[in-house]
Amino acid sequence: MSKKLKVIDHPLLRHKLGYLRDKNTKSGEFRDLVSEISQILAYEAMRDWKEMSTAHIETPIAKAKVERVANAPVVVSVLRAGNGMLDAVLSVLPFASAGFIGIYRDKFIHSTVEYYFKLPSETKGRKAILCDPLVATADTMIAAIERLKSYEVKEIQILSILASDYAVKKIHEFHPDVEILTVNVEKEMNENGYLVPGLGDAGDRLYQTK
Repeated sequence: MSKKLKVIDHPLLRHKLGYLRDKNTKSGEFRDLVSEISQILAYEAMRDWKEMSTAHIETPIAKAKVERVANAPVVVSVLRAGNGMLDAVLSVLPFASAGFIGIYRDKFIHSTVEYYFKLPSETKGRKAILCDPLVATADTMIAAIERLKSYEVKEIQILSILASDYAVKKIHEFHPDVEILTVNVEKEMNENGYLVPGLGDAGDRLYQTK
């Protein structure tokens, strides 16, 4: 297993993932579960954060020196399913800014197509946290990574609920420096590129679309 892959194994995450997988879980419940899992992933994403500043404050009792996160990360949603994670991650990291990347794989030209891209003005030298609930073929994720690197971000970390074994290997083949945090690595994909057993199309289940 790659050192840049972290599978966050926790009883609560396994419990919530079980309901996400269930086809009978309604859209509202699905959104809540994605949000709850994303908050836990955001917590783990900051576990090894080194850039801190100090501030002098007064508590109700005495003066004190405290630490605060410096050079805050940019949280980037891979549209559209990434939006199901974005607010939850920002609720844990309220000091972070947000960006959006819209990319899809066109089956006719056999390549990725970018249709939207928006980042905060100050992105260079900052960590980027890429959010996408499912990473299956990795085509859109690799394209998103390459776009972020063109903006000279400091490092890139992927937060996903499920990632395929194929995607993990492919991402690290092209970008071995990118860390992946996920709840589970799926060993199989079907002929349509869906994870097996997976949880279906995350975007459709989040927003009741087909």
